[in-house]
Amino acid sequence: MTIIRAPFRWLFPTWANPSVDLVVVARITMSASRALAAIVVPLYLAHVGYSGLRLGELFFSAALVSLVISTLTGFASDRIGRKPFLVAVPLLVTLAGGLFAVTTRNWILFAAASIGSIGRGAGAGAGQVGPYQPAESAYVTDSVEPRWRNDIFSRLSFASTFGALLGGLLAVALSPSHVTRLTAFSGYRSSFIAVAISATLSFVLALFIVESRPNKHGKQVEGTVHSKANETPEKRSRFFPRKSKSVLLKLWVTNSVNGMAVGMFGPFVTYWLYKRFGADTATIGILYAVTNVTSLGSAVVASPLARRFKSVRTVSVVRLVQALLLVPLALAPTLWVAGAIYVVRMFAQRIGMPLRQSFVLALADPDERSRVAALSNLPAQGAVAASPLLAGYLFDEVSLSLPFVLGGILQFINSVMYYWFFKDVQPVDEQPQSR
Repeated sequence: MTIIRAPFRWLFPTWANPSVDLVVVARITMSASRALAAIVVPLYLAHVGYSGLRLGELFFSAALVSLVISTLTGFASDRIGRKPFLVAVPLLVTLAGGLFAVTTRNWILFAAASIGSIGRGAGAGAGQVGPYQPAESAYVTDSVEPRWRNDIFSRLSFASTFGALLGGLLAVALSPSHVTRLTAFSGYRSSFIAVAISATLSFVLALFIVESRPNKHGKQVEGTVHSKANETPEKRSRFFPRKSKSVLLKLWVTNSVNGMAVGMFGPFVTYWLYKRFGADTATIGILYAVTNVTSLGSAVVASPLARRFKSVRTVSVVRLVQALLLVPLALAPTLWVAGAIYVVRMFAQRIGMPLRQSFVLALADPDERSRVAALSNLPAQGAVAASPLLAGYLFDEVSLSLPFVLGGILQFINSVMYYWFFKDVQPVDEQPQSR
């Protein structure tokens, strides 16, 4: 990784070991795959006749399966290690892209979207999420010192954004022209193949990750911060993360509200741009590429903002900004006005996401990190799964704007709740004595 480190010192700092660097690079290719899928899948399905409600059903199925995979990843990776899931989950996306490229059968497309988690987060931010995150988050938290925790999550966010930028550019390059219901399958096939290839690259990179194990002297082989040498079988066998219970319960409340908000509009952004403004694949790809280029800077400022204002305050403010911008976004008169608002909103979202992920992992007991990462989002994923059914109906029967307005109201409530619940909670690296 020496050659890679040299020109990208910020992205691959000296305090991160080579396996952490591989995780960052794998996130780039995985995010490119997911971002490309977030553009082409809704447009392809809309062209072949899917209504808003039908898309909502597909997103419901995808979110539900993603919830199961995330939960299993969280619990199992605390027991058998993180690497198996960093290797296996990209293969599910490879399979999903391959199935979309070879068949038009509806039940297979539903199954493919579900195992590939297509619809769990969408728009320009599709690359930021995935059911492998409990294992990935726990791995990098274990692998760096607490003072670098916000920094490594910011770098992962940067990698996601850069990958999503590549995915948007791929969508532009592979954009079919003059798509009709009869030509949609052949027109989008190359994009689905690209989704599969990009995810396969993540799988290959993950094969070379070295996961530390304590040696016979109880020391880490690879030099990670957290060791499982002192874990007892009783600790490893617990299903519910008891030590992190109080934090987890608060996260369940706040994340449930945010999940309902995101489910109302998140998976539908591409579909909404197509229905509201007639935007095609190339136009949406360009918009998402611009959004991701602009958002690259958010990863650079996230850690300094957290150091200055603390993580909870920063996350609460940027989520409030996100909420307030949803209403003017929904009511924007033109595509380019909507695009400008969307760019600003996504910049704010990218500041808060790594800090929120980092905050959760910092508060979790080291023996329970993957489980907390998975369970903290469990109610949110359930809400994200359910909300698209209502949103799809509203898009078809009521208004293309109403789901966004409802999402904005819910995110406003969430930002207030998040600050109220966690304003007095500080992880070790943000406490005065740690300075």
